[in-house]
Amino acid sequence: MIAVGVIGYGYWGPNLVRNFADQRECRVVHVADADADRLAHAVRRYPGIATSRDAGELLADPAVDAVAIATPVSTHYALGMAALRAGKHVLIEKPLAATSEEARRLIDEAGRRGLVLMVDHTFVYTPAVRKMRELTAAGELGDLYYYDSVRINLGLFQRDVNVLWDLAVHDLSIMDYVLQRQPAAVSATGLAHVPGRPENIAYMTVFFEGTLIAHVHANWLSPVKVRRTILGGSRRMILFDDLEASEKIKVYDRGISIDPSPESIYQMLVGYRTGDV
Repeated sequence: MIAVGVIGYGYWGPNLVRNFADQRECRVVHVADADADRLAHAVRRYPGIATSRDAGELLADPAVDAVAIATPVSTHYALGMAALRAGKHVLIEKPLAATSEEARRLIDEAGRRGLVLMVDHTFVYTPAVRKMRELTAAGELGDLYYYDSVRINLGLFQRDVNVLWDLAVHDLSIMDYVLQRQPAAVSATGLAHVPGRPENIAYMTVFFEGTLIAHVHANWLSPVKVRRTILGGSRRMILFDDLEASEKIKVYDRGISIDPSPESIYQMLVGYRTGDV
């Protein structure tokens, strides 16, 4: 049985503790947070766990086999490196680190020590996204044309990362998992409407070799919450709505067809195909 310690019991930490506690293969033995009130709340829900206001005490605990880090992004590298050097397996809340260089150092350290280092790109473990990959890999969609995503809501405004790092990182992990292609170029534009805070609205375009293109709209200043992605292909299209309770994935047998016959080549007649869902 794996003994888990969780650093950070604020916004996401309670979810990690709850899910670890529900697993037969592991148990939560230690929680660290700078806020004494948050630790008191953890003890009320999980009597018997050890608590610390100093993360160093958790990392020094010999009973802890693996550490989950749910703290501000600016602390991910230092805490992750300290956990690896303490001989702990590490799960870090996304994004893994504040820079690609910090991420590489963490990966190298874990490799040298033979430890597991993982970032919680949760969507790649959901049945809906795995179904998207299955359909794409089987060629059910035909040639891939585009990935278009809207990921917007009101809040939660972050202090140390902008809206792309907070929301669009989910789409980057989904694209990496589903499309199985490396981007050729990326373009992004964003604006901040709250003084002293990072950009709260942004648009990102990802270009791939050939005719595949991806676009992501991320926004913390929307009156409604939307989590909707369309993956379009030459044969079929997928609508992924993560807010749907039961039908998160819909496959549309819809698209266009172009008549390649010699008599119509100059007109390039486009036909529309409307099939089942």
